[in-house]
Amino acid sequence: MSEPHYEVYAIKYGERAARRPEHFVGGDRHDVAMPMDYFVWAIVGADRTWVVDTGFSKADGEGRGRTFLRSASEGLALVGIDAATVSDVILTHLHYDHVGGFDQFPRARLHLQDREMAFATGRHMTRAVLRHGFTAEQVAALVVEVYRDRVVFHDGDEQLAPGLSIHLIGGHTAGLQAVRVSTRIGWIVLASDAAHYYDHLDQNRPFTTVLDMGAMLEGHDTVRRLADNPAWAVPGHDPEVLRRYPAAAPGLEGIAVRLDTEPSARG
Repeated sequence: MSEPHYEVYAIKYGERAARRPEHFVGGDRHDVAMPMDYFVWAIVGADRTWVVDTGFSKADGEGRGRTFLRSASEGLALVGIDAATVSDVILTHLHYDHVGGFDQFPRARLHLQDREMAFATGRHMTRAVLRHGFTAEQVAALVVEVYRDRVVFHDGDEQLAPGLSIHLIGGHTAGLQAVRVSTRIGWIVLASDAAHYYDHLDQNRPFTTVLDMGAMLEGHDTVRRLADNPAWAVPGHDPEVLRRYPAAAPGLEGIAVRLDTEPSARG
């Protein structure tokens, strides 16, 4: 039997100004603007919608110098999804910009890797260079949700539903996971922070926030391999995503795009 085909959306909720040397270990000789976009993703099936990541809060984002455009729930509403009714949220990792809006999904089970919770609550968090991407209050709130039976833990790769699987990557954090989805064009991969930009994948260069550089570089290979076409591995923060894919609906240009379509080579 063939896998079911999902519709997949990338929805921009924030942005920040940045320059190219900020995004590569060792810098980059091209000191030019390279802004960063922030996304949540939605995977829509015939009888179930999965959300991937939940964005940052307005206060946390702006406190870190990011521009907050809309909440995760507001962004999802633009493509017809009510966050209050979503049953499952995949948290790719626990950095502030991926977990900060989880309270907008009161009915959802929260899917997380064992290693990520251990990392975010363990000895590595005594190191400022490793904890800077986490917000302590958010991690603590997730621990409370464990005791409320809302967190579903996974140990490595796992199929969550027909046509939908998670894959432990690590590298950026200990328990970073990517999401593989069956669509009408084939298997695509939501890389999240396994690759922030297309250039990380295309040039196999590491991003500057890294726990295990070897795992990060191997993760580039993994997400390309998991996609039916390497071009269908979707990075987690690249504004180019909004140029390569068509708008989810008229009026949503630059805000939300459909990823279950053939991307253009360049925007």
